[in-house]
Amino acid sequence: MRILTLDDILDTYSKIVQRGYGFFLSKFTLNKDSRAISAFDKSSEQTSNWWIIPAVNERWNRMVSGDSHTDHKQYLIKNFLKEERGLRLLSLGSGACEHELELANYPHFAEITCVDINQANLDRAKAIATKENKNHMKFVCSNVEDYSFPDHYFDLVIFNDSLHHFKNVELLLAHPIKNCLKPKGKLVIHEYVGPKRLQYPKHQLKAINKAIQLIDKPYRKRYKTNITKNHYYGSGVLRMIVADPSECVDSNNILPGIHKNFKTLEEKKYGGNILMSALKDISHHFVTLDDKKKAVLDSLFKFEDDYLKENPSDFIFGVYEKSESDTL
Repeated sequence: MRILTLDDILDTYSKIVQRGYGFFLSKFTLNKDSRAISAFDKSSEQTSNWWIIPAVNERWNRMVSGDSHTDHKQYLIKNFLKEERGLRLLSLGSGACEHELELANYPHFAEITCVDINQANLDRAKAIATKENKNHMKFVCSNVEDYSFPDHYFDLVIFNDSLHHFKNVELLLAHPIKNCLKPKGKLVIHEYVGPKRLQYPKHQLKAINKAIQLIDKPYRKRYKTNITKNHYYGSGVLRMIVADPSECVDSNNILPGIHKNFKTLEEKKYGGNILMSALKDISHHFVTLDDKKKAVLDSLFKFEDDYLKENPSDFIFGVYEKSESDTL
């Protein structure tokens, strides 16, 4: 376990430059929820992470759906909910509700409930829903511990990059999640399921650093700084807890907890073992591509593909089902 690394120092400096001293000072509170909320304040987010790269998103789509233009939500609708109507959906850790607002466009859903601890993000999403007449959407500001899960009520529970922020994952899945689903209700994840607190094994760190060397030096300049990214040292537990106590708090138990409590309908891996860390703070260079940048990304994609041949994926899209006879 790494307590403090050079990357922690660089990351702290980068966050001050990228998001300001206000964001940095927001971490100096004993209130864990407040620190977690500040990590997901969409109103001031300025970062350079892998998910901002269109080509990376297209790669995810291909790995999940087989089509670079069909994302995991469209794939879910087409392959698992095509003939369904009147569905009730619960999204836990919905954040700014981008995914849920998109799902609300489909006629399949009679009710979409978004639960999150960040009231500001929910207020912005609610304003959009009101403007777009998405009156079947509900927005609840609550911790998962305080949320009143109705019994056997929802047809789907979804986690979009949020389940790895919940502690005691197996207990959460075994009782409140399973209990709030109807018989044959579905659990859907699009999620990080890798090592707890991003404590990657040595062979993964070594591979990430090999990948960084595939990137031309001009494209390794960290966002809004003059610092060149030459090496990845990994995340220290101390900085992760200070920055966001919920980050990957029990992520290694997500798949075991799901497999123990639900029937697997489908699982698709979409990597992230290499790309997420190799592209951290330098992703802005690849938002728009020329031939040279595209060649760099293609080499990184192939490198990660080769790594995944021998290693489990850190990110998974999965669809699971509650047993028809399971009425816990």
